[in-house]
Amino acid sequence: MAQPARDFTEKLEMVKSLLTASTMSVAFTGAGVSTLSGIPDFRSSKGVYSSKWQGYDVEEVLSISFFRRRPDLFYRWGNEFMYQLEQSTPSIIHTLLAVLEEKGYLHGLFTQNIDMLHTKAGSKKCWEIHGSAKHHSCTNCNAHYPYEQIAPIVRKGEVPHCTKCQAVIRPDIVFYGESLDASVLTRAVEMFTASKLCIVLGSSLVVQPAASLPSYALSHGAKLVIVNAQSTTYDSAAAVRFTDLAEVGEALLPWAEGLRKRTALVPSP
Repeated sequence: MAQPARDFTEKLEMVKSLLTASTMSVAFTGAGVSTLSGIPDFRSSKGVYSSKWQGYDVEEVLSISFFRRRPDLFYRWGNEFMYQLEQSTPSIIHTLLAVLEEKGYLHGLFTQNIDMLHTKAGSKKCWEIHGSAKHHSCTNCNAHYPYEQIAPIVRKGEVPHCTKCQAVIRPDIVFYGESLDASVLTRAVEMFTASKLCIVLGSSLVVQPAASLPSYALSHGAKLVIVNAQSTTYDSAAAVRFTDLAEVGEALLPWAEGLRKRTALVPSP
């Protein structure tokens, strides 16, 4: 639901001021950002988790134990939800964040999404907390394969196998039951701790430990902006809170494109 025009405009001006004043801004995105690109989210009433898939809870299908037992079923699910991603295009929020980075107003972007849309939009300082469908690896010899090589195999209804040792190939995403990449998590903690502005977009901040990252920003005095349809546990701490991602993106993108490019960036930790 759109906010009253005056209230929205005042909040928007505050976000612009925060962005231009901040010497270290980081963004955190979740599945809500990609719903604007037609990719279902997980936890909303119409999300991927809202119904079973062929009798299985989707959270079970996305667990590492299930993948090891039934890679065939995982890839059948994946054919519907993971291996059609080249048909999706970046949303206005993906584009906005890429423009803010290019102009020098966004210093780091951390996403829970595995759909590659941030990099497709042009973001370069982007870290995928839960991995990415872009990369795959052999479960035995660790040989690497790109999405473009694996997707056609999955779409034929087959399980991809390593061309070197014939073992099953897995996507380099973080399954339930696995730990996050320690180096990515360390960088995230460092950058959120050093930030002056933290922007959360399209995440209900539920899945840990990634969901706790804004707390590092808040505990060191950073301002927090949240744009998400559902409530979050950080709403009361936010300096600015919106509910409509598309509305915010449409309002901010022309402004961002008109910004003068900063010549000196704050180095990332």
